[in-house]
Amino acid sequence: MNRKILALAIPNIISNITIPLLGMVDLAIAGRLGDDAQIGGIAVGGTIFNFMYWNFSFLRMGTSGFTAQAYGARRLREAAKELVRALSVALVVALAIWALQVSVVRTAMGVMDGSEAVENAASRYFQVRIWAAPATLSLYAFTGWFIGMQNARIPMWISIGINIINILFSFLAVRAWGMGIEGVALGTLIAQWSGVAMTILILRRYYGRFFSRETFLRSGILSWSVMRRFFKVNSDIFLRTVCLVAVFTYFTVASTKMGDTLLAVNTLMLQLFTLFSYMMDGFAYAGEALTGRYCGAGNLPMLHRAVRNLLLWGAALMLFFTLLYAAAGQQILSLFTPSSVILAAAKEYAVWAVLVPVCSFLAFILDGIVVGITATRIMRNAMFAATIFFFAAYFLLEPRLGNAGLWIAFLIYLFMRGAVQLALSKRRILG
Repeated sequence: MNRKILALAIPNIISNITIPLLGMVDLAIAGRLGDDAQIGGIAVGGTIFNFMYWNFSFLRMGTSGFTAQAYGARRLREAAKELVRALSVALVVALAIWALQVSVVRTAMGVMDGSEAVENAASRYFQVRIWAAPATLSLYAFTGWFIGMQNARIPMWISIGINIINILFSFLAVRAWGMGIEGVALGTLIAQWSGVAMTILILRRYYGRFFSRETFLRSGILSWSVMRRFFKVNSDIFLRTVCLVAVFTYFTVASTKMGDTLLAVNTLMLQLFTLFSYMMDGFAYAGEALTGRYCGAGNLPMLHRAVRNLLLWGAALMLFFTLLYAAAGQQILSLFTPSSVILAAAKEYAVWAVLVPVCSFLAFILDGIVVGITATRIMRNAMFAATIFFFAAYFLLEPRLGNAGLWIAFLIYLFMRGAVQLALSKRRILG
């Protein structure tokens, strides 16, 4: 069982680590344009896309759960249909984004309130990269499908390929073709569509036998009775994601009210959470694949065994990162900034960063498990409860404790996500 978990978790961890490279490459190339507004435009434009796409992460999570269950039941043609359904929804969402792109830009610029030069640069970046929307959302669906089919290596190699292409074409567009910030967006656009092309070629090569003309044209594949379950599960994931975005967005908003130094401190300390999340998400994705597989096969002993092993791996990683942050948290933060003022201020709140793995590891693992067995109502309700606890704790504690109150509220939120899920699903997943 541990080999199966690691075979799925490690490629997913590598894929996760490549995700921020897209934004980092764009910023690095924009930084060579010699204009601060270009860098600001990339930051604002990238934030718009991250916020927009994050809300449609259900295309990956929901697809992996449904596909893993079909795989476990050995209904491989049904698994192929799950991909068709997810891609259909991805394309409809992309068309809606295209239709609303002007309103999206205007709303985002009104909220962010940047300088005229930054807003102009962000708009130019957005107007090019928006044409990658169908590709980006389709890649979510493809990634979830491959994970559900117990294959995490293909998404890993595709992610690596996308990043290489992005680096190459962004550099060419800016340095060789003189396109400016539009060239940075063009590189990302080409990379995303290249990722789709690579995926389709791999799909035809290794999974083509599961797809036929009948798979795409057979009546009933998109019938309401079938899609209702699809939308029920994915609506739960969508609502959960909305709450997640609300908490993290408000965390940043609350930080801005505490001054530039504490804003920088909190931003840097959240990088420790992000680093931990990349590791834990790898095991969460493994949980989606394995629990979905055994649930679909009706193999409860193996399902319970997978759950217990996943929880043990989560606990082991929690212990490792807790000790790492306790021993070297300050040194890790120093990799992000040389500012002695920010690093000195971060010392005061170091204990909260140390407690992040302790409070959050259970939520990551259980997210993957409940997605795999498509018990997404549990995850949704746990997120509702955790979000309520976050805001209640923040408004109660922040006036008296300041930034420490914000961090305590955040840790309560992380803990409640896992605790409520465990309480609601303990009998079902642990047997």
